[in-house]
Amino acid sequence: MMDKIWLASLISVCVLSGCTSNGSTIENSNFVANFPKQGSPLPYSVLRNDLVDAKTNQPFEIRNGGFGSAMVGNPNQANQFYALTDRGPNADYSGDYGKGKSFPVADYTPRIGLFEVSPNGAITMVKSILLKRPDGSLISGLPNTSALGGTGETPYHADGRLVLEDDSKPYDKTTNPIKLDDYGLDGEGLVALKDGTFWVSDEYGPHIVHFDANGVEIDRINAFKDDSRVKFHLPAEFQHRRANRGMEGLAITPDETTLVGIMQSTLTNPDKAAHKGDLTRIIMVNLNNGHTEQYLYRQEKTENSNSEISALTANQFLVLERDGSFLLGGPDGTSKAKPNAQKQVYRVDLSTGTPLSTVPLSSSIKQDESHGLMIDGLTLEQYVQNNGWDALAAKGIKPVSKTLVVDMVKEVAYPHDKMEGLWVIDNNHLGVLNDDDFATWSTKDKLEQKYIDVNTIDSNQLYIIKADLMGTSH
Repeated sequence: MMDKIWLASLISVCVLSGCTSNGSTIENSNFVANFPKQGSPLPYSVLRNDLVDAKTNQPFEIRNGGFGSAMVGNPNQANQFYALTDRGPNADYSGDYGKGKSFPVADYTPRIGLFEVSPNGAITMVKSILLKRPDGSLISGLPNTSALGGTGETPYHADGRLVLEDDSKPYDKTTNPIKLDDYGLDGEGLVALKDGTFWVSDEYGPHIVHFDANGVEIDRINAFKDDSRVKFHLPAEFQHRRANRGMEGLAITPDETTLVGIMQSTLTNPDKAAHKGDLTRIIMVNLNNGHTEQYLYRQEKTENSNSEISALTANQFLVLERDGSFLLGGPDGTSKAKPNAQKQVYRVDLSTGTPLSTVPLSSSIKQDESHGLMIDGLTLEQYVQNNGWDALAAKGIKPVSKTLVVDMVKEVAYPHDKMEGLWVIDNNHLGVLNDDDFATWSTKDKLEQKYIDVNTIDSNQLYIIKADLMGTSH
């Protein structure tokens, strides 16, 4: 790994996302001005290289890597950013005990990495923070139980064996059951506070977990009333997140009082038919009193993914919206190239949307204990799917406005399927990071190396884009 290179130039001009706790900042321009247009790779280590690629019949690398599920600037040093891994290397798998996930590194601990960008654009890792339970023991990336949002994902080892409480003994439903973890996280959203602590949102609960500077859990927010770990709760409808598409993005207002999360896709509210839409939800949680507020975000295409949200002001945020396609074809080769791949960043203004708590209740509009606001007996997801957004507007409910800020395909011919990290460097520069899935892929339940084109293994790549993030140019 390359030696860490520190920026030498310090100034006291405060720019968005570059301020330290005392109001000073480190000069951004050194690394911004000279950053390679086609991006710079993050360093990685190899978790294992003994598995055989199902396509090539050659050993392949499972990499760590994986620091692309979310990113955020270090609020105390402007040339550094934090990046988050998800639950660890995994791929779809159907085994003897039903559909689930293959976990080729089943004991992987989700973590936060601190990275530094040098004046020449090279990126080094400063440290890695392993996430831990309140007692200091390491968490895993294994699924939660159904009582806390688990959706029945059975964990398997790479060889098809169940992941068990004791892998040295045979499976027994009572004495040696499938290993699940109610502290397990599939982390997707990240906030770094000036005091050195972090908030992480995930795809399992969804849960929003507060960690101290050493990665030890100190607080938790979710929608499960019986979870004794929780002080504040999300609205009950958030229990109906679509499997593997939970709270994909997390931000905090500049005054650090209010978390702002965005769901990746339409909720399964009340059923799977409802989640094939383009209505998604933004949630605000006041950390002082637990008050929540919801807004609606309309996606460009049904079943798209909202993969990040980043704060600009108390009301304005950047939302990363993408599809799952590869511009150059990815693991399926050039015949599957998608020239219309969507990897875009929008600026949204919450003040233009309808706060759902302000919608007057009536004989047709009611509040349901489990499914939230309902119109004529339909959830909002169902109502828009059946009647359209204009009909919802006629009921007095409008989504937040959105303005395109960056199209990464047009900007840099973005080759990755997953664009998941945003770093607001200053008013005119945005960092973008992909999730490389630990360079791991699967086809028909067989593990293999993940490629973005016929020759290139996917890896974490930071891009820095010049753009008018605040919309102030005329």
